[in-house]
Amino acid sequence: MTTAPASTSHVARTGDPTTHPHRRLALVLICAVQMMVILDGTIVNIALPSIQRQLHFTATGLEWVIAAYALAFGGLLLLGGRSGDLFGRRRMFVVGVGIFTAASLIGGLATDPAWLIAARVAQGVGGAIASPTALALIQSTFPEGRERARAMGVYAAMSGAGGSLGLLLGGILTDVASWRWVLFVNVPIGVVVALSAGRVLGTTQTRPGKLDLPGALSVTLGMTALVFGLSHAATSGWSNGVTSGSLVAAVVLLATFVAIERRSPHALMPLHIFAERNRAGAYAVMLALAASMFATFFFITQFVQNVLGYSPLKAGIAFLPMTIGIGGTATVVSRLVGRIGTRRPMTIGPLLAAGGLMWLSFAGVHSGYLSIMGPLVMLAVGMGSTFVPLTLTVMRRVQPQEAGLASALLNTGQQIGGSLGLAVLVTVATSVTAAHRALAGAGTIGAAAAHQAVTSGYDAAFRIASLVAFGAFVIAVSVIRDAAATPVSLAVHAVEPEPAVV
Repeated sequence: MTTAPASTSHVARTGDPTTHPHRRLALVLICAVQMMVILDGTIVNIALPSIQRQLHFTATGLEWVIAAYALAFGGLLLLGGRSGDLFGRRRMFVVGVGIFTAASLIGGLATDPAWLIAARVAQGVGGAIASPTALALIQSTFPEGRERARAMGVYAAMSGAGGSLGLLLGGILTDVASWRWVLFVNVPIGVVVALSAGRVLGTTQTRPGKLDLPGALSVTLGMTALVFGLSHAATSGWSNGVTSGSLVAAVVLLATFVAIERRSPHALMPLHIFAERNRAGAYAVMLALAASMFATFFFITQFVQNVLGYSPLKAGIAFLPMTIGIGGTATVVSRLVGRIGTRRPMTIGPLLAAGGLMWLSFAGVHSGYLSIMGPLVMLAVGMGSTFVPLTLTVMRRVQPQEAGLASALLNTGQQIGGSLGLAVLVTVATSVTAAHRALAGAGTIGAAAAHQAVTSGYDAAFRIASLVAFGAFVIAVSVIRDAAATPVSLAVHAVEPEPAVV
């Protein structure tokens, strides 16, 4: 009579999905955090012109508002996922949410560029801890089968909606209140989640092992040095000592990372994950596409506000066709890949994206919205055609114990590729703009000439971005070999013998 309740209590305490008493409420908390983390990758874009004016960012410095978050998030994502396995997912989920919430509050109070960029780094760190543990918590909360599949579907929908909603919500908050509210909006959500998690989320099993801190630090610092060197070249030239020093440091740090990963028994990124041809090709396609796409949001949000004179709200609404296009295309493609395979949409998608970017490069100071909407829709169809096949290709034939790693690497590639692309394309745009200003006469240039110079820089960046997207098409055509579309399990397998309870 006394042994059964004790046994049941232990099972619930260790996170058995069949005994979890608050599954629906747990899903609400998990999805709220995931949407918040993803949303923050885009919500700030609409506010960039307002941030630049109030905090006096330079053109090249402004990119770090985006890049700082992406580099910290992407560089530490794998480490964040492993920390949940080692120290308990609920515990690390709360830690990640706490860091993210505090950083959002501090960032919203920023009075200078360095303050805001530091807060964005801290947001990325919090997001890198919270996001992978959020996905893993679904596995420990919902029993395998239809219920878990539905939960995964809601989670995926919230992830997709976060990026799209960020553009619209950013416009509303910036227009109605202030750019600071694109950060403050995270605070009440984060506080509620952190206070509720202990009661709603079950404890999870841990497993023995060590964190690959040297690997995480070397890759994150290496990518940061690379992005900084590329950005610094825009204002100081390639022969500048700081530029060349940063690029050399980046090479050394990234080479160190590869050496660490080859030898470490607890490697953050086991290199054998790239041995399968299709998977390696999919990672390369994502890297190239992200490099071209991040800059699109960065430049267009500034173009429509600074050149065409849109309000932040109108700028957010301008992206709605793109939002609808991505979601609608992804839905259609997800239903077709079982019949047509993954290679065809994975090659058509980057080609359409390249065409949309080249089309955008013809935008001028007198362009109307329709001349922008067409390229945005083309971009949306290209992106929506690509993301589902990329995920399926990465997860196909992956070992169950490495499913989480394979999926996380795709997200890491997106963030790192986006940061690198942003650095290169901002450098291109800044250089072309400076050249046009010099030709127009720096001391006498008027508003019309200034807008023309800035637009010329954006157009040059879009053309380079188009070439990068075309490179993704070439990779898909030459590397990816189609295979029958097979069901893919997105569950995160992390159960080890003799688990501890956190």
